[in-house]
Order: sequence, then C-alpha cells, then structure tokens
Amino acid sequence: MSIEKFIFEKQEEECGVFGIFSNNALDVARITYHGLYALQHRGQESAGIAVIDEGTVLHHKDMGLVSEIFNRVILDHLTGTCAVGHVRYSTTGSSKRENAQPMVVKYKNGHMAIAHNGNLVNAADLRNKMEENGALFQSTSDTEVIANLISRYRVGSTNIEDTLPKVMDEIQGSYALVIATPQKLVGIRDPLGIRPLCIGAIEDSYVLASESCALDSVGADFIRDVRPGEIVLIDKDGLTSVQAKTPGESRLCIFEFVYFARPDSVIDGVSVHQARVEAGKRLALEHPVEADIVIGAPDGGLNAALGYARQSGIPYGQGLLKNRYVGRTFIQPEQGQREIGVKIKFNAMKSEIAGKRVVMVDDSIVRGTTTRRIVQMLKSAGAKEVHMRVSSPPYRFPCYFGVDISSTKQLIASQNSIEEIKNIIGADSLEFLSLEGLMKIPIGADCGFCTACFDGNYPMEVPEEGDKFCCGESGV
Repeated sequence: MSIEKFIFEKQEEECGVFGIFSNNALDVARITYHGLYALQHRGQESAGIAVIDEGTVLHHKDMGLVSEIFNRVILDHLTGTCAVGHVRYSTTGSSKRENAQPMVVKYKNGHMAIAHNGNLVNAADLRNKMEENGALFQSTSDTEVIANLISRYRVGSTNIEDTLPKVMDEIQGSYALVIATPQKLVGIRDPLGIRPLCIGAIEDSYVLASESCALDSVGADFIRDVRPGEIVLIDKDGLTSVQAKTPGESRLCIFEFVYFARPDSVIDGVSVHQARVEAGKRLALEHPVEADIVIGAPDGGLNAALGYARQSGIPYGQGLLKNRYVGRTFIQPEQGQREIGVKIKFNAMKSEIAGKRVVMVDDSIVRGTTTRRIVQMLKSAGAKEVHMRVSSPPYRFPCYFGVDISSTKQLIASQNSIEEIKNIIGADSLEFLSLEGLMKIPIGADCGFCTACFDGNYPMEVPEEGDKFCCGESGV
C-alpha cells in the first residue's frame, strides 16, 4: 500500500522564539518549555531548548511537537541561568533534524545559541561568499548564515553589542532573533519590524517571546514590544537597549492578525482577537447575505465569524468540529484518498446546519483544495446553501519573509477570478474582505504593515519568483 503526506492548504506557520535570563534562580528550561508550548501554533515541525550557565551549553532538540520532544528527565538535565527556545516550520525543502533550532555554535569567543523567526532574502548570496572564503555549513538554514556573520565580526571585539549592528548591515529580510551567550540574552528585531518580538519580566528576570501569549503562560508581565531595528541586551544588571538600525516605515506582517498569531496575543498594541472580530464585522458590512447561521472554519475563521454574526444579526453556531489531535501534516491511509484526510481533521455538525443557509467564514483561501472539500462536507451534511466569506483579500503574491508560498502557481486567487474560485470550491457565493477594509482592523496599531501577499507591494527588493529560497530552508 502506498502512502503520502497530506498537507493542508493553509499558510504554514511562522516560527516561534522564546528566551529567558534569570536573576531569581528560576528553572529556565521549564519556563522555556511552557513558553514554547504556548507558541506551538507557530511551528509544529521541530522544537528545541538551549541553556547556558557560565560558558557551559546544554541543549536538546528534535523533530516533532514540544510535548513529544521533552520530558521530565531532559528538562532536569537542562540547568542554567539563560535559555532560548524555538518551534519551527521550514519554508521550503525537506524536514531535517540538523535544521532544528536553537542553533548552538562554538567559536573563538565561546558558545552561543541562536533562535530565529524570519527569512533572509539575501541568504544565498551571503552563503556563497562565505563558502568561497572557506566557510563550512552544517545545515541549509539561513540561521547558520547569521551565526557565521556573528562569529566573523566578533573577532577582535569583546562585546556582542559592537558586533550585531555590523551583522544587521549585512542581512536583508525578516528576522526576530533571540541569542544566548555566556553573559547575555539578546533580542533583535529587523528594521521594518516584519516579525514580532516582545519583552516581559518575572520579578528581576526578563523574557523575550514572539507573542505576548507566551509571556502570559509563564507568568511574565508584558513590558513592551521590541522596536524595529532595536537590539535588546539582558544580563545580571538588567535590560539595556541599542537602536542599531534607523527604523524605516514599519511593516509588520498583516497575517499576524489574519491567521498566524494566537487570538489572546497583543502585537504592536493591537489585540489579535479584537482585530479578527472587527474583520468579520467589516466583512458583513461589505458583503451581506441572507442566511440562517454563521459558522467559522476552525481555528482561523472563528473570531471573524463571531464578528460577522454580531454585525449581521445572523445567529452564530458551531458547524464544523476540528480534531484537536491532528497536526497540520499526517500520513494518508492510501494515496489519492484526500477526502479521508479532510474528514479526519474536520467533521460537520449535521444537527446545526441541516436544511439551513450557511455562511462559512474563513481567514483566507490559499490553494483552495481544503476549502472545496469542506464546502462539499457541509452540503453533504444537509446545508441548503453555503456562502463563503473570507476575512482577508485574495492571496495573490508569494511571500519572501517566512511563509510557505513560493510561487503564484500555488495561489488559486492568482490564477482565477473570484467567480471562478466560487465555482471551483462549489460555494453558492464567495466574497473577500477588501484591502481597504482589512487595513482598518488593527485599531490603535503602533506600526505599519506588509501587505505584499495581497497587492505585490514588497517592502524591499526580493528574489525572482522561482528563486525564492535558493539557498535551502529558511530560519523560520
């Protein structure tokens, strides 16, 4: 019997990074474990924790979920005063253990451990230049490119804060970095703030995390977001900051609010939950329809569906049940049985939808294959009509900053009109939130946004399509 990997159509998650420097004799490994658990939605391919104590580095990483990789014995072994952790989804290529993070490096100045969320658009050029000068690489991750640059610029420098601005001058793209050295925990955010990173505190100890939900999970008080282009340095004397790069007009990835982030997070001053509810409300105003029930596609469409129901006055219900024990990738029983794959992950609530006109709200449609099967599932369960409403604009352009979309050929909205997509997925109607409507949802935002996946307006020069990840897997 042949088998295949079944991969759902959603944009694959960003990676999650976490770091802690303890001045209170905290169990940094367990705190990092719980922080990564809270960030598991950002990456389900691999996970790792590295702990440093007076120059000694202990680390453990592997393929799989956080709960599968770590146990009590492993966490008891990871002792120290500073820790970094990472959950990962690669943006291209095969899954490889050597690309799991944090990346632990030994060089002339000692040890360091690096965790990276993002993608460098010039990683291939930098890698080629370093290889021509004799550098050796053990992975295909662009995080190793960053590690090599740090090692090179640390020669003759006693302070890592003197080194990092030079590294930032070399690298281009998106990055939220958490770095542990024997003396410091360091956080860096790219000059456009494309990837999120925030700071929290547990008494006199400090925490860095991709999202504020991870701070909540470990009992840390939120302090602030790391600013674009900022280097945050944490040691036994506290927290200091260096504005290494003059921030440009910030470009936080708008998909943090559409899909990536956990609803209970606050990013750059905006509640993710409130943003998604507002998107649903605006979607109802732009595209009303006569219906009997509003449901959300788990999990991304639930908050927007709630907003749509509140604005439209149509009752909100649970029409789809999601199997919480199935990850984004699993093995199919038999090649070609894609329908079974969808049914393993989702099931329709017949008692809620039979005989009704259903509005199904989702956060996005990327390739369209899973959406089509869910529409079919709802109709098979007795839905009289299925009206698709999407709380973001049509996704038409590849992302070069850490999302698993490498070509317009993979994007249904790049190849088809809305009417054609409606026919492909089998819905009775299909409408998307306008870009103008989307940009009104991050109320009170302290930043601007990257919307390139919708309008092709990239915030920097990007590679030619088809050469998106020409050096292999990215650091996310």
